Amino acid sequence: PHPMLLSLLLTLQPLQTGMEDPQKPPPPWWGRAAHALLLDTVRRQNPRLAEQLHAADQAPRPFTVSTLIGPSTRNGLQTGREYTLRLTSLHEDLSRLLLHAAEAGPLAPGHTVELDYLPFRVTRIQPAPSPDPQSPTENPDSQTASPWAARTTYQELSAPWLLAKETPRRHISLQLTSPASFKTRGRTMPIPLPDLVFGSLLQRWNAFAPVVFPDELKRYAAECLAISRFDLSSRSVQTKSRGRRVGAIGRITFVSLNYDRYWMSLTHTLAAFALFSGIGAGTTMGLGQARKIDKPR
Repeated sequence: PHPMLLSLLLTLQPLQTGMEDPQKPPPPWWGRAAHALLLDTVRRQNPRLAEQLHAADQAPRPFTVSTLIGPSTRNGLQTGREYTLRLTSLHEDLSRLLLHAAEAGPLAPGHTVELDYLPFRVTRIQPAPSPDPQSPTENPDSQTASPWAARTTYQELSAPWLLAKETPRRHISLQLTSPASFKTRGRTMPIPLPDLVFGSLLQRWNAFAPVVFPDELKRYAAECLAISRFDLSSRSVQTKSRGRRVGAIGRITFVSLNYDRYWMSLTHTLAAFALFSGIGAGTTMGLGQARKIDKPR
């Protein structure tokens, strides 16, 4: 079997608003709580795998989480509303465990999960049927399906380009929905430069994919890709332990200045991979959520 990639979207309804106890207000950023939920879900079903995920401090980790999507700074949580949370996996064992948890385990609809000590009821799960990884926004079977929910394999994700089924376009566009920043040369860069974006994706792809891409791809991104248009803004998030993290959100389009079909095939594959891997730093704490989109008009 080919290793599975999973992007799981949970719809959650809070059972408390978090304002019941002034000593325990809801967190300003839910990334750490989502991280704890994923590890707890794994621990309940496979303690050994949970320990491996927790101990993997140096290498890229095979998962990402989002913050809780929906609460406003002004209104906070409301018990009558629904919010969403995303968990992704880059590794076969973890993908199957999360999928089982969503279908018949602790993440299944009707179950209650905790985020930062607050209870939420799971009302819906979207492990979408394997989409066309080239166009994850298209799902003719459901008008309510989210482009952020997907299940595929590394082979299916890369096939449109690596098997020469499609000529890769000169432009690649990404949507960044949580702050993306990059650690480079001992400092943090909050701007998604081509070599940083695709270097980040290349590192994670080569850590978990069955087929390794050449390291020269980062050099191609640095020397032959440029930013052709962008609609970005800086966004900071407040974390409990590390103060503020600043990164870019919005949309950005890269263009090849020296077009090469082989290198652009690999680059398009990595852009599609961003849906599952995220980009940049802090992806296991809710940062760097990204996906490939059609070029903005």
